[in-house]
Amino acid sequence: MGKRLRKLKKIRLHHEGTSTLIVGFIVFAALNALVYYLTKSSCPMVSYTFAGITTIIYLVIVNFFRCPIRHYEDADTDGLIIAPADGKVVVIEEVEENEYFHDRRLMVSIFMSLFNVHANWVPCDGKVKIVRHHDGRFKAAWLPKASTENERSTVVITASNGQDILVRQVAGAMARRIVTYLHEGDTCEIDEHMGFIKFGSRVDIYLPVGTKVNVELGQRTTGNETIIAKL
Repeated sequence: MGKRLRKLKKIRLHHEGTSTLIVGFIVFAALNALVYYLTKSSCPMVSYTFAGITTIIYLVIVNFFRCPIRHYEDADTDGLIIAPADGKVVVIEEVEENEYFHDRRLMVSIFMSLFNVHANWVPCDGKVKIVRHHDGRFKAAWLPKASTENERSTVVITASNGQDILVRQVAGAMARRIVTYLHEGDTCEIDEHMGFIKFGSRVDIYLPVGTKVNVELGQRTTGNETIIAKL
C-alpha cells in the first residue's frame, strides 16, 4: 500500500490544462445548475443523469492532463533515444525526410490516444539545433500523411555523439494546440519536458539509417522510460 501511495504522489496535473479545467468546471457547473432549475419539479432524474454524464466527461479531461513525474534511472544515457511520449508504436520504417535531412531516415512513430499522457519528453541529451512550427490540417494522427500535412512542430537535436535526430510533434483530428518548450541553441537532457499536445496526436522520431531499434510495432511505450533506439 505504501509503495502504491508513493507512485500516486508522483502524478500531478500539467500546467497546460489549468485554464481548460477551470473553464470546463465553470461551464459544467452552470449547465448543471440550469438543468436542475428547469427539471427539479417535473423530472429530477434528468438533472441527476446530466450531472453524472458531465462528471464523467470532466474526469476524462482531468485524466488527459495528468503529468507523471519521471526520472530516467540509468545514469549512462550516451547514444540512447528514449521514448518522448506514452502511446503505441505505429510506424518503424525507412522514409524520405524532406524537411531537414533530405535523405533516407529511419522513422519511429508513437501514437497517443485520448487516454494517454500527452506531455512530451526530450528523447536524448544534446543541443537544440532547429525548432520550427508548421500550420496544417487536422487529419487523424495515425494516417501516413499526417506527419507532413497536419499541424506540426519540428525539433532537430544534435545528440551528445554528434548525430542529428529529428523529433516531430504532430496534431491529430482532435488536437488543436501543439506546445514546444525548446528553443534553438538550448542544451537539453533526458528528463526534461519537450512540450505538450492537446487531445490526441503522435510523435515521430527520425534516426540515422542503420540505428538499432529496441521497440516493435504495436508495442506500448512509456515516455522518458522506454528505450526506443541506440545510436
